[in-house]
Amino acid sequence: MGRLFKAVYFAGVVGEIVLRMPYERQRRQIAKVDQRIPRSERAMFAGLSLGMLGLPLIYGLTPWLDRADYRWSAAARTRAGRLGCGLLAAALWLFWRSHRDLGANWSPTLEIGERQSLVTRGVYRRVRHPMYASQLLWGLAQALLLPNRIAGWASLAAFVPLYRSRVPSEERMMEDHFGADYRAYCQRTGRLLPRLRG
Repeated sequence: MGRLFKAVYFAGVVGEIVLRMPYERQRRQIAKVDQRIPRSERAMFAGLSLGMLGLPLIYGLTPWLDRADYRWSAAARTRAGRLGCGLLAAALWLFWRSHRDLGANWSPTLEIGERQSLVTRGVYRRVRHPMYASQLLWGLAQALLLPNRIAGWASLAAFVPLYRSRVPSEERMMEDHFGADYRAYCQRTGRLLPRLRG
């Protein structure tokens, strides 16, 4: 079962790349009116790539990280793998839906396109950052599908500092561009989870 769960994980990586390709092509054709890309962002994205793909590939193709494997029984491994498959499917769905709802407004960096609009429909109706929520689900799925203390947790270890540094800057840029509309949107939505109402 371990090989199957590793294969599912790498199929998810391929799926995420394929899902993003048309949006990346579309983004490159749009002129930008505001770009705020700090030097640290490239390093953080490199860390995320290492966590999602680099270390999992090393784990899947070599014995180098085997000493960090979890000591699970076969039954526990199967339960964890099944839960990981469910979380990975949810992460991929949310990743796809976030791109679909953003459309031409999507960018992997802090930038505003010339025809940028404030998206408040679909998964953005209740959550401001569903794509980051998908990344969080992905990290949890990775920890369950790759039973290794290094490769399994690498994505979450890279995601947390990226999220903590990027989201405040992203929200500041959106507020600068959309003003009161964005502030009102923040009041009725949560960052990663829907806001609980009284």
